[in-house]
Amino acid sequence: MDRTLYDHDHELFRSSVREFLHRQVSPRTEHFVEDRAVPRDVWIEAGKHGFLGLRIPETYGGSEASDYRYTAVITEEFARISASLSSCLGIHIDVVAPYLTELTTENQRRRWLPGFCSGEILTAIAMTEPSGGTDLANLKTTAVRDGNGWVLNGSKAFITNGCSADLVVVAARTTPGAGARGITLFGVETGTPGFTRGRKLDKVGQPESDTAELFFDNVRLDESAVIGEVDRGFTHMMDRLPQERLGCAVSNIAHVDQILRETIAYTKDRNAFGRPIGSFQHNKFLLAELVTKVEAAQAFVDQAIVAHVDGTLTAVDAAKTKWWSAEIQNDVLDHCVQLHGGYGFMNEYRVARAWKDARVTKIWAGSNEIMKELIGRDLGL
Repeated sequence: MDRTLYDHDHELFRSSVREFLHRQVSPRTEHFVEDRAVPRDVWIEAGKHGFLGLRIPETYGGSEASDYRYTAVITEEFARISASLSSCLGIHIDVVAPYLTELTTENQRRRWLPGFCSGEILTAIAMTEPSGGTDLANLKTTAVRDGNGWVLNGSKAFITNGCSADLVVVAARTTPGAGARGITLFGVETGTPGFTRGRKLDKVGQPESDTAELFFDNVRLDESAVIGEVDRGFTHMMDRLPQERLGCAVSNIAHVDQILRETIAYTKDRNAFGRPIGSFQHNKFLLAELVTKVEAAQAFVDQAIVAHVDGTLTAVDAAKTKWWSAEIQNDVLDHCVQLHGGYGFMNEYRVARAWKDARVTKIWAGSNEIMKELIGRDLGL
């Protein structure tokens, strides 16, 4: 089914993204896996092509593309190469960018945004804690006022870009006992005394994405580190989570669509009992189901993108889009592995790695169970 979401300019942009990936990324993906990281020169090249500053004002080195569809295009194309690359990029350009453009002071924007656009300042966001998961209202990391500044203590877990980030947006409790109303966001830069990183986490999937534990031991921050309003960090995060969840959905469906296409090609070439395995009725019917599921999910995600561009995407609809896309992604990839037979369990095959990479999408950005809870509350249940 043809998509009507994008116009000629979006497709021209897609062509430039594909060319960049073809030249700078695809030939090196195996090295990224071995190193468990995306090297800095890739980020710098992405910055030179204008891919990192899509939503950043031109004053600070960005291209000020207010149309979210350009962000969706780059997310889709990175996801077709690797879910890990899409998640690393997405944290930077899709998740952190709104915090740094919408909540910062002029001095903060001048300090951080030019490097953000060039790839010289990589970013991460540190919400999740070892004991809290998605329970953001009960953060244990604290920031206590001390004179004209703050002292930050605590730890964060499962932080994408955690090893490579030069700037981390950290959520911390600033008013004890205030629940969601006592959280503040801080910009913590690499090299700040007391800020250390733990081991690079050994994950089941997405090895190219560097994921780390972060530790804050009496980290002294001045007032210029505060992002947004004091004690309104929870609201700031909730306001921006719909875009994060939509970005996840965009990546999920682009990722599974690519692997499904490759699986269909495989079933045409792989023979058993004297004929292509795709010609057997069971497999033919299964592939018909999988293609329909992915196209239907794509239409749902496209409509959510349109709503976001129009400023009408609700938190509940973003939750629906996030959990359903992750469910479809994982279900379809499981079938793709099965269709590859024993080869589907070999790491040298993209389908095996894609299957492992996708599992986390039902967990991060708010687990699928949390998404259903949000939807259920909206139903008055």
